Amino acid sequence: MELQVKRVYEPPERSDGLRVLVDRLWPRGMSKEKAQVDRWLKEIGPSPELRKWFGHDPEKFLAFKEKYKEELKNSERQEALQWLRNAASEQKVTLLYAAKDEAYNHARVLEEVLRGEME
Repeated sequence: MELQVKRVYEPPERSDGLRVLVDRLWPRGMSKEKAQVDRWLKEIGPSPELRKWFGHDPEKFLAFKEKYKEELKNSERQEALQWLRNAASEQKVTLLYAAKDEAYNHARVLEEVLRGEME
C-alpha cells in the first residue's frame, strides 16, 4: 500500500498519485484548479463538534485521536474508509488536509488507521 499525507497547499506532484482531500470544509483560499483534488471525501473528516473541541491543541491530540477513531466506526465513514482502502491497494494515494499543524491533525490519524489495517 502506497499512502502519504500532505498539506493541500503544497504544490501537486506527479508522484502524489490519487489526491484525496479528507477535510469536511474546502481549504480557505484554494481554488479547485490549484488543489488538483481527484476526490473530496468530506464525510470522512471529523465531526464539526469534534474539530472545534480539538482546535489543533497538541495537548488534546491523544483524546482527539481516540474520539476520531470512534467516529470512523459509523457507517458513512466506513464506506469512505473502504473506498480509501481499495484505492490504496491499487495505486498511490495522497491524503490531503488543510490544517497548519503537520503532526497533530486528523489526516495523520486516518493514515495510522489505514496503515494499521494493512499491516
